[in-house]
Amino acid sequence: MNNLLQVGAVALILGIGMLYSVRAGKLTVAGACTGGVLGVLIFLGAGFTGLAMLGLFFLLGSAASGWRVEEKRRAGLAEENKGRRTASQALANGGVAGILGLLSWLFPAYATVFQLMIAGSFASATADTMASELGNVYGRRYYNILTLKPDTRGLNGVVSVEGTLLGLAGSVVIAVVYSLGFGWSSAFGWLLLAGTVGNLADSVLGATLERKHWLSNDAVNSLNTLVGAVVAAALWSLAR
Repeated sequence: MNNLLQVGAVALILGIGMLYSVRAGKLTVAGACTGGVLGVLIFLGAGFTGLAMLGLFFLLGSAASGWRVEEKRRAGLAEENKGRRTASQALANGGVAGILGLLSWLFPAYATVFQLMIAGSFASATADTMASELGNVYGRRYYNILTLKPDTRGLNGVVSVEGTLLGLAGSVVIAVVYSLGFGWSSAFGWLLLAGTVGNLADSVLGATLERKHWLSNDAVNSLNTLVGAVVAAALWSLAR
């Protein structure tokens, strides 16, 4: 595919995605514009595979947020703003991937590791979203991540076995897309570990700094994706 066709295809994909997300109430206008910019940066560094990971994260996250939403509302667990993601939330979940995409484009000699880190950030973000949104529906027992003692469903830092496994399933989806685009290798397992570690790190930060209001939810989500990216890079480095 020549450069002109690629530009047209990317513009069409992102344009349709932005329009749909706003009309369907998934993103605010600012959130959709922010997502579009992040999509361009991710494409620059990871091509259509990067866009596929971004799109799947968004679709899975939206589906998980909307799943049995009335039940969540009755329990006080539904997202604010009717589930529409804002610009700050888009940056929190995709900002790290966007920066890595830009770095991959600027420093092509290191594109392989930057692309893996992009996947690690999305594996972590997807795991966190699936674990929290679906874990609050299907979890049977809820525990504080630090003390492992029973705790209240929906509180920051509270996890369930079911939610953690659903989070792992989300990481599997991202790992499959990465492997289809860049080849099957040990990276598949690395991404599962990166997603799980990032998800658990999110819970630890939620049980400590977020409960004390020292960090916002957006900040915690940003750190979650950063942890996933760093773990993926560390495993790549150890395997060399």
